[in-house]
Amino acid sequence: MSRPLELKSVYNEKDGTPAYLEEQEVSEASQHASRWIAIEPPQSLRNRPRIPHSHSGPPSFRDSQFDVILRRQRMRPTEGGGLKLTALPSRFLNLPNDFEFAGWGSVSRITLDKEDQKAGEERLSEIRGQSVLGQFTASALAGNAVLGSVFYALPAVVAVSSVYSPISLFIATLVLFLWRPIMEELVSALPLSGAPYTYILNVSTKSLALVGAALLLLDFASTAVVSAATAASYLAGEVTLPFPPFVGAISVIVVFTLVSLAGLKESARIALVVLSFHLATMAVLIVSSSIYWGKTGVDQLRDNWYAGSAPSASVAARHIFNGFCLGMLGLTGVECTPSYVGRIKKGQFPLVLRNLHIPAIILNCLIMVMVLAVVPLKAVHEGANVLSVLAQIAAGQWLRTWVVVDAIIVLCGGVFTGIFSACELLEQLALHRVLPKVFLQALPRTKAPYFSVLSFVAFAGVVYASAGADLTVISNMFSLVWLTVMSLFPLALLLLKFSRGRLPRNSSTPLAVVVAAAAVSAVVFAGNIAVDPATAGYFAAYFIGIVTVFTATQNKIHLLRWVYWVYDQYPRLHSWKLTKTWGCKLIDLMTSLKRQPVCILVKTDEINHLFHMILYVRKNEETSCVKMVFFNEGEEGVPSELEANAKILDEAFPEITIDLVIVDAAFEPANVIALSHRLQISTSLMLMTCPGPAFPYSIAELGTRIICL
Repeated sequence: MSRPLELKSVYNEKDGTPAYLEEQEVSEASQHASRWIAIEPPQSLRNRPRIPHSHSGPPSFRDSQFDVILRRQRMRPTEGGGLKLTALPSRFLNLPNDFEFAGWGSVSRITLDKEDQKAGEERLSEIRGQSVLGQFTASALAGNAVLGSVFYALPAVVAVSSVYSPISLFIATLVLFLWRPIMEELVSALPLSGAPYTYILNVSTKSLALVGAALLLLDFASTAVVSAATAASYLAGEVTLPFPPFVGAISVIVVFTLVSLAGLKESARIALVVLSFHLATMAVLIVSSSIYWGKTGVDQLRDNWYAGSAPSASVAARHIFNGFCLGMLGLTGVECTPSYVGRIKKGQFPLVLRNLHIPAIILNCLIMVMVLAVVPLKAVHEGANVLSVLAQIAAGQWLRTWVVVDAIIVLCGGVFTGIFSACELLEQLALHRVLPKVFLQALPRTKAPYFSVLSFVAFAGVVYASAGADLTVISNMFSLVWLTVMSLFPLALLLLKFSRGRLPRNSSTPLAVVVAAAAVSAVVFAGNIAVDPATAGYFAAYFIGIVTVFTATQNKIHLLRWVYWVYDQYPRLHSWKLTKTWGCKLIDLMTSLKRQPVCILVKTDEINHLFHMILYVRKNEETSCVKMVFFNEGEEGVPSELEANAKILDEAFPEITIDLVIVDAAFEPANVIALSHRLQISTSLMLMTCPGPAFPYSIAELGTRIICL
């Protein structure tokens, strides 16, 4: 029996690459000794005492830990590139194997120059300068949708809850106390725009995050359409329009599309003026109704109670529950606030939630009591515009006209809320390569993302048209969409606590509160379906349609491969000039899409950790090019096994080229952005591990994505 082959560790003096010689090659190497130099152990190991071992067998693991062991790897070009050799055949009949497999990765060391550093500092200043909204302007953006919901939530609640409506609305508005700490913790941990899509993206898979994005987009479209259609309906209930109500709704959307294109600051100020006018109107309405109630006494309230009270306690409880389920619509719009949290000044978000919640409790409950105390129950059920009827009885035509004008204006503000929140979401989807880069284009003067605005308005128009311009259909579907979106917040926080427990945050929500919020969402969702089962069909149709589109855009290369595979099954198509040209263009498109790089920011050389990061990229990003980046700072230097392990992973994933990039700079936001400028890779496509409590920077400043604990 021949003895085991002895491995010699030597370097090639010419190009510095490691050479691995087996026994039969040792004699040849000794004859050309000038071409080879022996490897010396690292300085840290030279002074350590050697542990003697027996010559009767190979060294033990304890013995070999002091030896320098170089892994045998395939020959590859030192400068990177070149085809990875593989025995696996291509699944395509007319394409060589090199289409399936990426090239070899390279190892490089870079220093950020002055141009890169300047770009990083300018971009960081721009990010910090985006936080321009204080508590009142930020509240106004969503406040018109939240506080304007009294115009469509109250009639819906009265229809199912009758005289128990104030109780139902009070319970429904109190439920938001469960969500406020959840949303505050999420925002403090991940102060990123596009939430809860970005929350789920940083704590789970991209596929699950896209489900959340689909729900959000549908919610924002429903907010815009319902607000515009309700405004047109309110106007049609007061005057005879020369055109159908749906034309009025479309006109409202068009007008606020132009307002949105004016830019963020100007739109926020307009929203604040609109909200202030609405609050003043509601205050006058409440005072006038209170005076009228004081003059007329409780007779009307008593008559309404006798006319609408349930025959038994169980029926009354059922009415209250149904009203509670629909009464949650009185809080629609609050889910939009985390979507633009990146624009809100630091520490102001909890105040924004407070500014939206407390007025919602007062307005919904108090006005509902006034309606039952002043307006006959029959008129409440039959009237299209409940609040305008209340204003007519309490103070006369002048207040009714005022309320109608306010309804139209504030509901139009809800249209802007939907448009603005959707633009923030579409921007995030474009940064993550789910949507084309054209969604990032903005007007040079106002910086408004015009393509996102126009695309979203077109989508809202499709939703409205496909529902037959029926406000009832859109409203019923809206209730389920909103509840599903609200359920994403406790889900995201549960995943955050489990998967990203080390992430710094300002508060911690008890687990019981998170579970309670999720349970309430499920109960209210089921209750809304029980009230009107047809709503589930509309919701499912729109939701499946959007998810299908997002899935297709996320898996572009995979779908193109299927298209080419079908084309490849017909050899005759390759002989026709037209189809052959088409096939070549399809190959070029797939190749260009695959070569869009992604960065992973590493801080260790542990191969299991690096493996899981590469595995995340393969499952969640369509790319065959990964830049493994290590910021070399301090005295520790580059981990000893990083280069070797990067090469092993480069060999383990033949479909991905893994380039190791060592950056001689500190790991801080300005340098990360500078590297993004140097490599021409967006920071949103730079993936990192979860920072700990001692991490001094904000995730919002880095702009990176967290993919592992």
